[in-house]
Amino acid sequence: MAEKWVRGREVNRRNFLRTTGAGVVGVAALASSAQRAVAAPVTRGPAGRVIPLNQEWRFGGEVVPGASLPGFDDSGFDMVTLPHSNVRMSWHDLRPAGFPGEYAGGRSPYEFISIYRRHFTLPPDARGQRVFVDFGGSMAASTVTVNGRSLGEYKGGYTPFSFELTPHVDWQGDNVLAVEIDSRRTRADIPPFGGKFGNDPDRVKVDFDTFGGLYRNVSLRLVPQTFIENVFAHPVNVLSDERKVEVHCHLNGSSEGPLVVEAEVRDGGQLLARSVTKAAPGSDTVQLSVGGLGEVALWDVDDPRLYDVQVRLREGVGNGDGGRPVHEYATRIGFREARFTPEGFFLNGRRLQLFGLNRHQIFPYVGNAMPARVQRRDAEILRHELNCNMIRSSHYPPSPDFLDACDELGLMVWDEMPGWQYVGDAAWQDVAAENVEAMIRRDWNHPSVILWAVRVNEGPANAAFETRLNDLAHRLDPSRQTTGAYNGTQKLQVDVRGQNDYRDDMTTLSAPSAPLYLVSEAVGQKRPDGPVFDQTYLRTDPVADQMEQARRHAQVHNAGASDPRYAGVLAWCAFEYLSTRNSMRDVKTPGVCDVFRIPKPGASFYRSQVSPEERVVLEPAFYWDFGDRSPGGPGSDAMIASNCERLELYLDGRYLTSVDPTRASFSHLAYPPFFADLTVEDGAPQLPELRIDGFIGGRRVVSRSFSPDPRHDRLVLAADDQEIGGDGIDATRVVFRAVDRHGAPRPFVTGDVTFTLTGPGELIGDNPFQFADAGGAGAVWIRSQEGTTGRVLLRATHATLGTRQVSVKVKRTP
Repeated sequence: MAEKWVRGREVNRRNFLRTTGAGVVGVAALASSAQRAVAAPVTRGPAGRVIPLNQEWRFGGEVVPGASLPGFDDSGFDMVTLPHSNVRMSWHDLRPAGFPGEYAGGRSPYEFISIYRRHFTLPPDARGQRVFVDFGGSMAASTVTVNGRSLGEYKGGYTPFSFELTPHVDWQGDNVLAVEIDSRRTRADIPPFGGKFGNDPDRVKVDFDTFGGLYRNVSLRLVPQTFIENVFAHPVNVLSDERKVEVHCHLNGSSEGPLVVEAEVRDGGQLLARSVTKAAPGSDTVQLSVGGLGEVALWDVDDPRLYDVQVRLREGVGNGDGGRPVHEYATRIGFREARFTPEGFFLNGRRLQLFGLNRHQIFPYVGNAMPARVQRRDAEILRHELNCNMIRSSHYPPSPDFLDACDELGLMVWDEMPGWQYVGDAAWQDVAAENVEAMIRRDWNHPSVILWAVRVNEGPANAAFETRLNDLAHRLDPSRQTTGAYNGTQKLQVDVRGQNDYRDDMTTLSAPSAPLYLVSEAVGQKRPDGPVFDQTYLRTDPVADQMEQARRHAQVHNAGASDPRYAGVLAWCAFEYLSTRNSMRDVKTPGVCDVFRIPKPGASFYRSQVSPEERVVLEPAFYWDFGDRSPGGPGSDAMIASNCERLELYLDGRYLTSVDPTRASFSHLAYPPFFADLTVEDGAPQLPELRIDGFIGGRRVVSRSFSPDPRHDRLVLAADDQEIGGDGIDATRVVFRAVDRHGAPRPFVTGDVTFTLTGPGELIGDNPFQFADAGGAGAVWIRSQEGTTGRVLLRATHATLGTRQVSVKVKRTP
């Protein structure tokens, strides 16, 4: 059997796939079976090639016998690009009513074994090199075959893996790479699967949908016989003049001659320092220390400065100038010191209150299978729209593209192993340990990652297993602390205790039960008046419920900031997500944004927690459109989130009242919310128009109006990006909403929105889209068509709100 790299020693797939920043250096074009060149990344060095395989896949749906053999007729398969979901879905109602549960024979639409095939030919000069195939992630068990030779099965849906193809490739002719992907949630041998709910034993004990398909990048990698397989570049002593970068260079292969490893730290085109050392014969790890860096800018949440580390492998003399270059590897780092202490969290020597949310990578229509631009957009929303300085990647490692954006935006990350409330047998634990190692080796150069979460979320106490993973993390990366999410009093086996703290009253938190302590979940779907986790936060829910979500999030962050022993709060959660349990039409609604990433009233608090020097915010935690479930409107305690100093409210142009921030109840927040009496007379013939003015320093800095009159309601349509790449992979979100004449949301609009798309693109989303199901807001995505350029025109039409259109340019890709 071919050698399989599943323990992370050959896992830094992000580094090999990036076209800028981290990656193995050097590329070449590759001809497909149709002799058409595949676009390749920019050449970054003299040796090694990375050949993207994200295009020209043949997808056959459910696997049939013989589908992995090279002679199988795949001419009827669909041609697809990656990332790819094994089934296209609606944004809700994935399963029929009365879904019996997976252990009772129920199957979500993505639960089957699918088949993917990719034909490729190697470049003429490939002979003599080693050939690997690198997978960024596929859900959940992947059996890989090349030219009929089975390479083995990789178990894990969220971590990268590789197989060496060298002994099995045809150096001149057609090669067939086949992948059978088992996406069934009953695969009890693979985290996070295996458990059963005690009160619902027919369902798999996983709180989120997992989906299926080849949903991350795939590439071929051609390397010399001896090559650099990974680099861990670790800045030390960053706050002193003795700062340096400790470089651990992991080699693969053997060489008859002497080898030299050279490491450089660069600031763009400027060389800061270099170190050179000889590799001992037969060694697979070479360590270098790069000092003499001089002054560097620290990586910080407000100024996330990044530097490049380039490592070269040479054969021959060791003076740094001689020797034949064999291979190169590049990555990005940031100089920062991140430490949890009994006095809270400190970044670069200053205490910083952690303010954040949990994030699932689940998207409507395609599950996990969104490209880099869309993954990065999530980080932008969290950092710049919700003002978070940290997120938790619940409950698995996120996309490498998301982490790249976090590095660039200054968004810190709790990087978590796959798992949810269940620990299996010894074999299951071995797979979990492999997943942890792969996660760490993939992500260890990201300055945004400040914690390794090496405990199964809310898992049962298992001291031996937890100690094993904690020791593994510290052995691989001594620079970072470890954590895990506890939901009880289980004994601490990691460095930092993450506590999921769900309470009736969110004005207080449980007393810290460990010296290093972080609230890892709070609020969520827990009802304020009992232990049940079935509270919904739909746009069409009573206005009191929606305001309560915003209030409870403000309360928990205020409580977290009340005592320095709380390092901070990562509340539950940022975005709605699909789930088989405690969901509304398969959508769980604890997100402060919906599944389309559109803010709900619950997000108003987060949006207001920003300096007014950056932007002035005035966001009511309610809609001025109440529906028949809230005839009295927002009531006597209506919440308005703002970073202003004073608000004035007017009804139909007449002054109503002035309100100040409620500092007495929210004294630990930088920008406490406001509360006002906006009781509406039940049965009043017409609501008044509401206007809210915001003042800072006695000057009006913002004014917003909200109309009661639906006759001037309209449809708005906006794309996140004006242009995308024409590779058949790139995509951008298009948000559409019903709004009043001032642009304020209308959640109770009914009727369909229909779409017409022209130009070189594809619509991803429901068409028609039922407004009533989503509360007057939704989104679709435009994806480019491979090898095209031009302009995509998307037109959206509603029977009473009219027609709007948006244009997106599709540009040529290399």
